[in-house]
Amino acid sequence: MANTELMDTEDELQFYQDIHAILDDAKSKTYETANNIMTYAYWNVGKRIIEQEQKGNRKAKYGSYLIKRLSQELSDEYGTGFSVANIRNCRQLYLTFPKESYGYSMIGKIHWSHLRTIMRLEDEEERNFYLNEVANEYWSVKELERNIKSGYYKRMLSTQFPDRIGETQKFIKDPYVLEFMGIKNSSQIVEKNIENAIISHLQRFLLEMGKGFCFVDRQMHICTETTDFYIDLVFYNYILKCFVLIDLKNHKLTHQDIGQMDMYIRMFDDLKRQEDDNPTIGIIFCTDKDETMVKYSVLNESEQIFASKYMTVLPTVEELKKELERNQLMYSNIETDE
Repeated sequence: MANTELMDTEDELQFYQDIHAILDDAKSKTYETANNIMTYAYWNVGKRIIEQEQKGNRKAKYGSYLIKRLSQELSDEYGTGFSVANIRNCRQLYLTFPKESYGYSMIGKIHWSHLRTIMRLEDEEERNFYLNEVANEYWSVKELERNIKSGYYKRMLSTQFPDRIGETQKFIKDPYVLEFMGIKNSSQIVEKNIENAIISHLQRFLLEMGKGFCFVDRQMHICTETTDFYIDLVFYNYILKCFVLIDLKNHKLTHQDIGQMDMYIRMFDDLKRQEDDNPTIGIIFCTDKDETMVKYSVLNESEQIFASKYMTVLPTVEELKKELERNQLMYSNIETDE
């Protein structure tokens, strides 16, 4: 006969789960609170170092001595975590995020490892962008470092032009960097292989696409009375509340590519879009594009069709700078002509 006293009822099991949930939540909040307290403690350490340095007649030499001596003092008292490098980071934290800045209000929400990466950026708006993304999107340190290295923020800005101000543009990059696919030369492979590589690395591709994107389908079948069509990749953005179609090309953008995407969007809106969905967006991924193609096509004024270059190798800082300058020049020339 079974010992019923040792058998957990469904109600008791729920009781145990509730207790676990309470304790797990407490641990999480304790960690967040401790992180907040320690981050602002590091900021105050940095402040005190600057104040002390300013008393020295020969600041450079005195500052170096002061940090080394402080590292020894703190390491003896508190153990690891107070190396010379970390003490310098405390000093930099104070200098980077003055008390009246937006960054100061955010640093308690960001892990110290993330902050050490972000505070090395020179541009304040760029720092604030990454602070927000880390806080809201829960990027790992590795993801943060990759996005900074690939110029994530600058590539987002590359689609922001005075004549195309809207919510949609904030979700489009140019170029997209797809180095994680392992394709070295996209011009020598067929589009199907690029699609397969994206699906194989879907999580990383979604991170590159940005916030709000969800995968829907690949090679989505759309048919009319006479013809069948297949859209390479279909996503949905729950922030924009619209479908996003992606057409992959392993060549330079052509008028035919733009016309095809225009047709896909019209058909999709007619056959698939629901009443509560916003108009569908289409992005043509191409290996290159030029001013003529942008200026004399529907890309110039459309709020639904976009063309972005994709790069299969992580660009150097100089390569990315040249690419962004090229984009800026392309669109500024179009605005001037108009």
